Amino acid sequence: MVRFNENNEVIRNEEYTAILAGIQLREDISYSMEELAGLAEADGVTVAGQMIQSLERPNTATLIGKGKVEELAELCRNMEADMVIFNDELSGVQLRNLEEALEVRVIDRTILILDIFADRAVSREGKLQVELAQLQYRMPRLTGFGRSLSRLGGGIGTRGPGEKKLETDRRHIAGRIDDIKAELARIGKTRQVQRSGREKSQIPVVALMGYTNSGKSAIMNRLLQLSEREDKTVSSQNMLFATLDTQHRKITLEQGSEFILIDTVGFVSRLPHSLVEAFKSTLEEVRYADLLIHVVDSSYENRDFYMEVTNKVIEQIGAGDKDQIVAYNKMDIAKSVPLDVSGHEAVYLSAKTGENVHVLVEKIREKIFGGRVEMTLLIPYQRGDITSYLCENAQIFSMEYEEEGTLLHGKLEREDALRYGSFAVDPGEKSEE
Repeated sequence: MVRFNENNEVIRNEEYTAILAGIQLREDISYSMEELAGLAEADGVTVAGQMIQSLERPNTATLIGKGKVEELAELCRNMEADMVIFNDELSGVQLRNLEEALEVRVIDRTILILDIFADRAVSREGKLQVELAQLQYRMPRLTGFGRSLSRLGGGIGTRGPGEKKLETDRRHIAGRIDDIKAELARIGKTRQVQRSGREKSQIPVVALMGYTNSGKSAIMNRLLQLSEREDKTVSSQNMLFATLDTQHRKITLEQGSEFILIDTVGFVSRLPHSLVEAFKSTLEEVRYADLLIHVVDSSYENRDFYMEVTNKVIEQIGAGDKDQIVAYNKMDIAKSVPLDVSGHEAVYLSAKTGENVHVLVEKIREKIFGGRVEMTLLIPYQRGDITSYLCENAQIFSMEYEEEGTLLHGKLEREDALRYGSFAVDPGEKSEE
């Protein structure tokens, strides 16, 4: 498991044995607790057991009731656990009170996810985004720093800073947050320039979205294989949040059809608001996509829950109105064929075996290139500007130089087909000449 020091540098510590704890207010949290166990294991924590309490409202001092705190302390002693991970976000006061009562490290779901992100971020932007989320989480909890959030030694068995240092820490954190935001804004401007270049070239953009570990990167790699660009494959591992940094790859289909494929960070339920905010500039890429591929893990029985979480995040970043294809992945290990009620086009496939990947390709082709019109145009040589424009913006299958001008055969956007319709010729008649 990783921790961060006062300079927000990642410090790796020994493994932990943890008890999971959560409160159930109204909705069933079994899915969420199962996911919490997966997150803990992904961060190198051994889960020894769990405790759930049904409450009408959270306890402001300790989240769970006094009796449950005593029961949890006993469970930690019996299971020899040195950590408790709460499924709910804890305030600074709750963190401090729980650690004093339980006498073990206490963290919450947000700290756990931030740990994973801090360990997996690779790019400069990804590291800055994670650091920003960490600092935004720490700022309101300075008075509650205990074993879990200590400034010293990564927090193993040490206490937090004294009260007299809090104002100094606040100023330091606030200044660092401003610096990070400024740097991320500069990176965002660079991305905007790159996006403008893609828009000018009119290459369609397709974004892979979905729950963490649903197989987005594996699908990208399959499409890169079909595009004969295996040298551009991305990391694909069977683990939560294996990919944090957004990846862009150009996919070339038959007959010259090209599009940009984006692989985005995976989602998880109760994704910390600070992380969504920090990654918003990256996720904005999705808002400019022409098509979303919502990747679903077909082998997971509670996949509807995962789909709901993903759709909420898609709505949150302002991409809810985008056209979607739902890709039910991992059909090679699914027990049954999922019933699709998404209201979108659906494909059942396996990125691992390649089953039905070609079906996904055809649906992508139909969605982003289906509005094009196939035609043959004879462009006079004195209108070389039109020829240049069409070579850049249309899907050209062939080009021949005739006595009267340049003969182009390809697919044009409907607007261009209407605009240059006066240059259209019958390809049959031309070939007879």
